[in-house]
Amino acid sequence: MADDRQNDNLDQRIAAARTTEKARVGGVAPSPKGYNQGSRVLAELIGVPAGAALIGWVLDRWLGTSPWILLGLLVLGVIAAFRNIIRISKERAE
Repeated sequence: MADDRQNDNLDQRIAAARTTEKARVGGVAPSPKGYNQGSRVLAELIGVPAGAALIGWVLDRWLGTSPWILLGLLVLGVIAAFRNIIRISKERAE
C-alpha cells in the first residue's frame, strides 16, 4: 500500500516536472547547434576541396595545362576549407 502511494506521488511529480519543462522551453525542442556545427565542418572539409578540384580539372582540360591548375586550386581549396573550419570552431556551441 505504501509503495502505491509512493509511485502515485512520483508519477505526479514527474508529470508536473514535464509540464513545467514544456512551458519553459515553449514546447519546441532546441536545435542541436553542436550537431549543426559538425555538419558544417564536414561540408566544408569535403565540399570546398572537391569543388576546387572539379573547377581545376575543367580548366586543365580546357587550357591543356594538366595537372597544374588542378593541383593549385586543390591546395587553395584545402587552405580555404581549413580557414573556414577554424572560423566555425570559434563559434560557441551552446
